[in-house]
Amino acid sequence: MKKVYRVLAYAIAALVAVQSAAIGYAVFAQLKFLEDGGTLDKSVYESDAPGTAAFLFHAFDGGAVLLVAIALLIISFFAKVPRGTRWAVIVLVTTVVQIALGTLSHLLAAIGAAHGAVALVLFGVATTAAMRVGRATPVEEAVPTNVA
Repeated sequence: MKKVYRVLAYAIAALVAVQSAAIGYAVFAQLKFLEDGGTLDKSVYESDAPGTAAFLFHAFDGGAVLLVAIALLIISFFAKVPRGTRWAVIVLVTTVVQIALGTLSHLLAAIGAAHGAVALVLFGVATTAAMRVGRATPVEEAVPTNVA
């Protein structure tokens, strides 16, 4: 179970990295589209304009991150990773905040900056959760006083 926990946590970090790459591609593909004389309006998102599929993938990948974060929390109860459940909860809460910020950024674009910053936080906490699997808990033993 520890290996599953580690794989799920690293999968979240990888999905966040892929999601960041997708949104980066989407923005720059559409900037190039504009530079080449294209125009953007709502109808572009219903067409095959450059970057449109990457925007959709970005949203779909966010749903995948949520599902994996839920699976990580469930596995954490059985994996016996020191403080593993705590870190799984942190990952899940950060994921929910990330999705909320992404959704709210449609109402106020400035929230998108926080959405991008929290993506870095999510990557970090998921990686931390994965790295905790390999750490052994220190065992303190009493040292006999009559050691010569």
